[in-house]
Amino acid sequence: FQIIDDILDVTADSATLGKTAGKDLLVDKATYPKLMGLEKSKERAEQLIKEAKEQLEPWGDKAGPLYGLADFITARKN
Repeated sequence: FQIIDDILDVTADSATLGKTAGKDLLVDKATYPKLMGLEKSKERAEQLIKEAKEQLEPWGDKAGPLYGLADFITARKN
């Protein structure tokens, strides 16, 4: 969640986010994009989601809501 939140802070506009975009950069906050770069941050977020989904496999259909949550985290725009 935090990696995606940091990415959105630098890639989305304030209207889409519902909060001030770029605020983390203005206060010199240590964010994933600042420390790793934007592309590496995106790659890391995708890797973590993949790993999380792999951990859910033993629960099959019972884990459906958690799969949905993982997908929501990576697809969200605000």
